[in-house]
Formats: sequence, structure tokens, C-alpha cells
Amino acid sequence: MNLESPKISVSKSPQEVFDFLSDVKNFETLMPENISKFEVLENDKFLFALKGMPEIILKKKEAVAPNKITLGAAGGKLDFSLIGNITETENGSSEVQLEFTGDFNPMMAMMIKGPISKFIETLATSIPNAI
Repeated sequence: MNLESPKISVSKSPQEVFDFLSDVKNFETLMPENISKFEVLENDKFLFALKGMPEIILKKKEAVAPNKITLGAAGGKLDFSLIGNITETENGSSEVQLEFTGDFNPMMAMMIKGPISKFIETLATSIPNAI
């Protein structure tokens, strides 16, 4: 299953956006309002839970400055990645798009597609105000 957020314009350089997304504690400021738990576990790993959903642990898996950062599931039953793609636009600004990829059975994919789409859209649209 592959889902993408809308492309979001950010009035910061790709390096500034990359640096912000590279620091996992900054994800707390991007989370939706229905977050019930957020905890930094290590420099590159954090745990979060949304109301009514199980806890999810994300770990930084790959960082290609200043254009791409990949977070992946760390433990748990679901294997997925959250990829931040950062491209430079004119005047030193950036465009950010979040991509969610995961391998789920059809029933699970059907159940989580809506909530995950909304989640990555919330993360992406929160970036310009958080940086």
C-alpha cells in the first residue's frame, strides 16, 4: 500500500526542513490533536499513540541530506515506512511530500487507508508552521 500526502510549500531551505525532520522530537509538534502519547525513546526513535489506536514506534532508517528522510516501524506486527521527500523550489524555499508505504493484507489495508491518509496529511500540513 502506497499513500502520499499533498505537496506542501515551506518557506525554508531543503536543509532547514531536513534538519527539522531529522530530529525525531520535532514530530511531536506535527502530530494531530487526537494524540494520546508521545515519547522519545532514543535519538532516532520515538513512540506515539493516537486515541483508539495501538502505540507505534518509528525509527529513523535512512537520511539523505537534504532531500529524503525515512522512518520505519521499529517492532510491532506491521512493517511500514514513512518517507519525507524534500525538493527545492525557487527563492530557497522547499516542497515537502510525505509518503507512506507498507505491506498489508487487503483487509488491513482497507481498514487503515483512511486514517493513515488523514494522519500523513496532518503531519505534512503542520510542517510549515512548526519549523
